Amino acid sequence: MKTIQQILQAGVVLTVLAGLSACTTNLPNRAPVVERGVEQKPSDTPPVEAAVKPPVKAPDNTRGTYVVKRGDGLYRIALDHGQSYADLVAWNDLKNPNDIKVGQVLRVAPPDGTATAQTSGIANSSVEVKPLTNPATNKSGPRGDKRPYSESNLAELQKTDATVVASVTPTPAVKPDVPVPAKAAEPVAPESDSVDWMWPAEGKVVASYDDAKNKGLDIAGKLGQDVLAAGAGKVMYAGSGIRGYGNLVIIKHNSSLLSAYAHNKAILVKEGQSITKGQKIAEMGNSDSETVKLHFEIRLQGKPLDPMKYLPGR
Repeated sequence: MKTIQQILQAGVVLTVLAGLSACTTNLPNRAPVVERGVEQKPSDTPPVEAAVKPPVKAPDNTRGTYVVKRGDGLYRIALDHGQSYADLVAWNDLKNPNDIKVGQVLRVAPPDGTATAQTSGIANSSVEVKPLTNPATNKSGPRGDKRPYSESNLAELQKTDATVVASVTPTPAVKPDVPVPAKAAEPVAPESDSVDWMWPAEGKVVASYDDAKNKGLDIAGKLGQDVLAAGAGKVMYAGSGIRGYGNLVIIKHNSSLLSAYAHNKAILVKEGQSITKGQKIAEMGNSDSETVKLHFEIRLQGKPLDPMKYLPGR
């Protein structure tokens, strides 16, 4: 028979085994066993993004055109671009020139005014291409000949090598001087388009040229005073259709230069009329002005210039 001590020892063993079993069942799930040495690759690889090409810019076809803005008139557009009112009407096939609309695109240069870029004769000429010769690589004969040592042979070899090195050493290019960007200058008419200018009226200059406020000169005078053509040319415009100028005369002197005479009391010339330098073209007045004066402008391809730089000194 088992003794009481043996029974107690057996009970303690069973209790310990039961506790271990309970701990095992409460353990969290073990991580999956990964076999070492095997590379684990993700099942789903991220898609490769296609290279996005930048949008292609549309060619600029707006050269020589103008978009009508609020308050614009065809006469003012013609003046600002150095063109005649009649030409704008013809180039744009306008049935009613007074009915231009905001946003409308107008041609302000002749259809054939922009010369087609011509390739130079160099591009089409046949050029004979010859391989470059290098004295160091193009040998006329073997140079591996052996000579007995002597002072004369050594000097001759050194002289030959120095000549070859000098012939193949490239001459360093002379770096051109980088021009310092100059301040943007006012456009100047070429000598072929120069005009022999004179003052259009007698009187005191009461307002000088200011690119932001005044596009020309204001010359004070008397009502009915003579207004003279500052240079020879042809009348491009004569009327009162440009707001702010009153009775206005515009003379075109050549392909790029014109002059304007504003606020006249009366206009004495007609459009298309040839004018000589110093010819009376109008009478000074105060149309569209609070005082009697002549507003005088010189424009190069529609852009206003400072008349004081072109008129002779008084």
